[in-house]
Amino acid sequence: MIEINTTAILLGAVIGLPISVLFFYGLNWGMRLALASTSPGGVLLLSFFVRMTLLLAIAFVLIRFTNSLWSLVGYMLVFLLVRVLAVLRAKISPATHLVKQEGV
Repeated sequence: MIEINTTAILLGAVIGLPISVLFFYGLNWGMRLALASTSPGGVLLLSFFVRMTLLLAIAFVLIRFTNSLWSLVGYMLVFLLVRVLAVLRAKISPATHLVKQEGV
């Protein structure tokens, strides 16, 4: 029978919550910079690499610290929850920063 390590899951969730919020805040910030930039591809690529490096580095440290993959389960579940909330918030909030297009 599989033994579920709830302590490791909770530790992963507690560490994953601020990291996930920071990840999606960084995505928001990177998108805003890219939309205002003359070369959005470079800004988006740099933003992606910084956010992904942070996310994976924390996951690696968490696994090494707890010696259990159960902490990664909590980390990923919280990331998924924050992602769902971020998408719902983006769909609900009105687009206040729309630029009026010429000729429309």
